[in-house]
Order: sequence, then structure tokens, then C-alpha cells
Amino acid sequence: MWEGVELRELRVFLTLAEELHFTRTAERLGLSQSRVSQALRTLELRVGGVLFERTSRRVRLTPLGAQLRERLEPVVEQLRLVLGETREAAVGVGGTLRLGMYTPVNGGPHFTEIIHAFERRHPSCRVELVDSDLSRDQLERLRPGDLDLLAMRLPVSAPDLVIGPILSRESRIAAVAKDHPLAGRESITYDELADYTLPWVPALPSELMDAFMPPVTSSGKAIRRAELRSTSESMMRVASGELVHPTVRSFVDHYGHPGVTFVPISDLPPSETALVWRAATASAAVEAFARTAEDVLAERRSERRR
Repeated sequence: MWEGVELRELRVFLTLAEELHFTRTAERLGLSQSRVSQALRTLELRVGGVLFERTSRRVRLTPLGAQLRERLEPVVEQLRLVLGETREAAVGVGGTLRLGMYTPVNGGPHFTEIIHAFERRHPSCRVELVDSDLSRDQLERLRPGDLDLLAMRLPVSAPDLVIGPILSRESRIAAVAKDHPLAGRESITYDELADYTLPWVPALPSELMDAFMPPVTSSGKAIRRAELRSTSESMMRVASGELVHPTVRSFVDHYGHPGVTFVPISDLPPSETALVWRAATASAAVEAFARTAEDVLAERRSERRR
């Protein structure tokens, strides 16, 4: 039975198990809906049971489907790694890997170490760091001929994106003018920021901006926003008292202004950054860099636990 199983059938099954929607699954895999349905029917015939309950209103896994998903996902991931490593052995990891970020904050505390470890492992490949700036849509930079991957704040959830290892997870602070009413406080709540104007960055996905700076506070107050095009612009406008800029703790290490101070925000959850790339254009170098990042970060976590 299993000798005839095609990888397309497994990809369709796992993608549908994630999306629970035939149209989105077809779009994500670049197939027609009829091909998705056909692949699923073929797989169900092979396993001898129904994997999804389908009605006109919803799609959900059956117990058999949930069991298959749980056992199949690590197998397919291992297969992906084996094929990637084999391809790397055949063609090598070489050339230039273009890695973008609009702020060094996104790289996290071990980013330089990750780059050095990658270039030691793959001396024929050079990492080129690119300022992806905020003049255009960040995710549009992940196109052939532009950037290979981004160090990006989360969440981003476009269906063709791969979210790689988490680079940082940080608590929240607010940048305010030194003579601002909030300056000098031991901490503030996000609710208090509703009295002031916060930045809005059009080049970043709206889901990211809404998670990083929610449009409404926990008490229902609406947040005022002003368009922003760069971090340096933000610091000038914060120093003048025009803006209050919610950010993360490591921002202090990279950006300073004599007229700006920072105050902890007590009720916003930590914010994460990660490596992000497009599945369709992933190269052996991209996957090798992600593996290197995972190894370095795992080693640092192990050291902290000792």
C-alpha cells in the first residue's frame, strides 16, 4: 500500500490539517481545489478510513486523521531535513545569503554569533546584512533577487511564509521625552498611553502592528496613531513630546537620544522576533542558516539552565 503513496498526498493532508479549509489549502500549495480533494480521497483509500469530516460549513480532523497528523508531521520534517542536507552535500552552500532587518533589535542577543557560526560551517557562503528600512512593505522584500530571509518581529502569518527559529523574546518599555508626564515612573500601563499619540508603520504587516501596539486598550480606550517611516524619525518625535513609542528593552542598547528616556510597560506581553522566509524560494543556504541559528540558540538555552 505505502509503496504507492506520493509526497503530494502527504503535503495536502498536512496543509489541510493546518488550514481546515480547502480553498486556502489549494492556494497555499498552488493546486486546484479538485486536485486537493482528489489527493485527499486517494490518501483516505490508502489508509482505509476517513481523515476529515467535511460539511458545507466546516472541515475538521477525525480521530483517525488527528492520529495520522501527530505521527506523520515529525516524519515529514525529518524527510525535509534529510533531503535538504543531501542537496547541500551535492551542490554545497555557497554564494551570498542576503539577510535583511529594519532594525538590529530584531536579530536578538546572539545574532552575530549565529552569523559567525554559519560562516565557519559554510566558508563558501557569505552573509550580507541588508538594512530593509521602512520605506516599503517588509514582506515584499522576500522576492528573488532582493532578500533571502528576514529577521522579523512577530506575528506574521502569510500562507507562503516559513517562520523559523525565535531569535528574541523581550519585555516591553515605552520611549518618552525626558520632560514627559510619564517620565520617571517606575512603570506604566498600556491604558495610560491612550492619552498620547503612538507610531504606526505602514511598511509592517497590520497584524504585527496591532499585536505590538494594540489599537484598543484593555479598558476599551482607542489609541491615536501617527504614521512613521524610520526609527530615527521616531526618536526625534519622541524627544519633542509628539509621540510615545512602545518598544522592547534591547531598543535602549541600539538607539539613544539625549532627550528620551524609557519606562517599563507592565501589562503588555513580551514580543518575539524570528527568522522568516518564503517557502517557495528557500535555498540550501537559507535552510542551513536556520539550522545554525537553532543550534546556537539551543546551546545558549542549555547554558542558562545549568
